[in-house]
Amino acid sequence: MFINNIDPVLFKIGMFEIRYYGLIFVLGFIISYFFLVYFIKKGKLELKVKKLDDLFLYLVLGIVIGARLFYVFFYSPEMLFAPASILRVWEGGLAFHGGLIGAIVAVIFFSRRNKIKVIQVFDALAVPASLSLAFGRIANFTNHELYGYVTNVPWCVVFRTADGCRHPYQLYAFLSHLIMFSIIIYVYNRQRKEGSSFWAFILVYGAFRFLTDFFKIEYKYFGLGIGQIASIIMVGLALYAIIKKKLIVFDTRSKDKA
Repeated sequence: MFINNIDPVLFKIGMFEIRYYGLIFVLGFIISYFFLVYFIKKGKLELKVKKLDDLFLYLVLGIVIGARLFYVFFYSPEMLFAPASILRVWEGGLAFHGGLIGAIVAVIFFSRRNKIKVIQVFDALAVPASLSLAFGRIANFTNHELYGYVTNVPWCVVFRTADGCRHPYQLYAFLSHLIMFSIIIYVYNRQRKEGSSFWAFILVYGAFRFLTDFFKIEYKYFGLGIGQIASIIMVGLALYAIIKKKLIVFDTRSKDKA
């Protein structure tokens, strides 16, 4: 058993506070930025480095708005009666599936405006996104949210916001994202068709999310959570795209590593 005594607030000055959640969220974008700079220099992404600032502005807006709205409507609709609380995103409450939709819309707008291939940007972003998601689950752990069911397994965790010792769902998801990162970076380094990394990301994330969410507490529909239902759709779409376009074809010859 482990007692999670981590204070979500790193430090506070008057009304101003810095939370681990917000810092880790920013860290994810910083990591993604440097990955894309590397891909541009390697010629894998046909985009000028100076355009990355615009891309990330689109991404931040798309991800935050999409993730927050999805969370509010599907996970915490009571927030609709307290609109001001919807704006406090630094306190937590961002849903991946909404963030993904927001990111896709943002990339489409950016790519069309800058006349570059949308799928090429999706492929490049799939790599750092996998790693950023892993850090995001650590943020959930420090924020004492998204915990699992009460259990007596030796590695159960006691959280401030819940009774009993529970499955550390956040850590299960963290490990799954690390595995996903290794898979996506492997695919990206060896892909022969554009779209392979993006659809591999959608497939692997959906599969892992479906499995790990059995440990997560949330309202169930026919035995499945909202995240699992959305993940089934992700897996279905990914399999259709991969099979139809024959995307996952590996070149065993050595190439530069990302």
